[in-house]
Amino acid sequence: MASEASSAPVEARVDYTGPMPAARRRSRFAASVTAAVCLLIALAVVAPGGQRADPENRLDLIFEPWSVRGAPGCAVSVMRGGDILFAKGYGEANLEYDVPITPASVFHVASVSKQFTALAVALLVADGRVSWDDDIRRYVPELPDFGEPVTLRHLAHHTSGIRDQWSLLQMAGWRWEGDVITQGDVLDLLSRQTAVHFPPGSRYLYSNSGYTLLAVVVERVSGRTLREFTTARLFEPLGMTQTTFRDDHTMIVRNRAYAYESGRTGGYRLSIPDFAVVGASSLFTTVQDLARWNRNFRTGEVGGRGVLRQLQEQGALAGGARLSYGFGLVHGTHRGRPTIGHGGTDAGYRSEFLRFPDEDLGVAVLCNVRTADPGRLARDAADVFLPPAPPTANGRRARNRPGPPADRPAGAVASRAAPDRGALAALAGYYRSPENDIPLQIVARGDDLLLVEGGAGRPLQPLADERPTAEGRFRIAGTAAEATFEPGGAGDGPTLRLSGSLRGVYTHAAPVVRLPIGRLAEYAGSYYSDDLDVRYLFREENRRLVLSHRKLGRIRLFSTFEEGFYGGGWYFTFHRDAGGNVEGFTMSTSRAWKVAFRRVR
Repeated sequence: MASEASSAPVEARVDYTGPMPAARRRSRFAASVTAAVCLLIALAVVAPGGQRADPENRLDLIFEPWSVRGAPGCAVSVMRGGDILFAKGYGEANLEYDVPITPASVFHVASVSKQFTALAVALLVADGRVSWDDDIRRYVPELPDFGEPVTLRHLAHHTSGIRDQWSLLQMAGWRWEGDVITQGDVLDLLSRQTAVHFPPGSRYLYSNSGYTLLAVVVERVSGRTLREFTTARLFEPLGMTQTTFRDDHTMIVRNRAYAYESGRTGGYRLSIPDFAVVGASSLFTTVQDLARWNRNFRTGEVGGRGVLRQLQEQGALAGGARLSYGFGLVHGTHRGRPTIGHGGTDAGYRSEFLRFPDEDLGVAVLCNVRTADPGRLARDAADVFLPPAPPTANGRRARNRPGPPADRPAGAVASRAAPDRGALAALAGYYRSPENDIPLQIVARGDDLLLVEGGAGRPLQPLADERPTAEGRFRIAGTAAEATFEPGGAGDGPTLRLSGSLRGVYTHAAPVVRLPIGRLAEYAGSYYSDDLDVRYLFREENRRLVLSHRKLGRIRLFSTFEEGFYGGGWYFTFHRDAGGNVEGFTMSTSRAWKVAFRRVR
């Protein structure tokens, strides 16, 4: 069906015919009031003579790709303090009934939820009922003893080392479409874990598990569900009447925007999260309510200004190094200005809540389509209301720099010098970490080096005190992290040392081109994981190792390194006993490392 762009504000659109029940009439009346308010907001920026003022024109251009009838889109609000400067919807909230997106549309906001969970815990801390430095096992004793205490602070800053729940669930055979995942399912899986990635507090690795556990703490200490606690202590006092944690997948959410992704044969198909897990996700809210949330950071109406100041502090590692993450918020800069916020991604939902604390400006962008980029849209929308960026030392306007977690300050980037291409070529190749067996690739491309991780390549920029040679330090472009190459031993390739979120030591490794005849048969068999309570079957099929599972299906594996394979987004490393027989393997992904399997036949 052909689609057409709508130039009229969708907030004012009401399409229905025939009689309707009283409850629906009341709903329509409330929607009409909301539409009128939103229309007044838009009219407030109308210039003399009836021409629309520049901010609205500019924002309409930014969101033009999402202003299509018969297609999903986004809602946006720009606020200063608690006052909305601009609010509008683009696209449709429900494609089956042609319901438009408005500023009152309710979206699942995924990981934007985390900051609300952090404040819920902070209220219990202020009440004297918990401490950020309490051991999580004090409240969740069914978790195993990992040797060192994992504190609530570790969970809030993603420094716990606990494996990520979504990675574990997928490894265990849970399917995103069709399986309803509950809080109990996640807690049961986390209670089976036999190891953490690293000593708690020693480094950063994003893990949704931490915020699910914080939600459990709130529930067990307060005696109320996270939904009940946050409604009474956060949302009702702030007037966030359209905001709630959805802890029941059958729960009715009024004015809900359904999420979509591109269909396999064109058009769109539904893409809705099938889980009832709260804390790390599952907050439903509107761009209007997020303006009230933005105001609270300034007023401290809920929590008090001291608590709100603490929640906007950066986290730290055990050694004191500052992170760019803390208490459910990411710290960065945009065009030289500090930013604090968080994005979210679940199924077809995409979200961004971004604050500019120095300007008391906030932007919320909530979308119901997988292809939207609300992080970019929010920053583009903010630029409409921000003054020009302050010039840098060289007189140029500052550019956007994301704020990734870093464990050391980065040096200055060197001015461009002629590199030694032979030296750069010597650095190229695969590198693997003994911590997780997930390889990185260094690619030499002309005069440049690229670090490829997770399919994305980032340039390496020589630092000011180094030349671009085989022994030197580089900045990973777009981050505060560094890459340092060190010479290996006799006959060995170089060693790569990374700081920041990829922190670790990686050794040069030659990829396996072709396995010897008969090698694949040695890996065939059945394997079981105590951590996941799942069994995998491996077979050799047409000179290829294939993993089989009744819910995961058949996954073809490809050789990576000696005893290593890749497939389905996972890395497998097989292990042998003293007699040379394959006895098991470990399985890794970016947020769940070295999950152990043992051979059972």
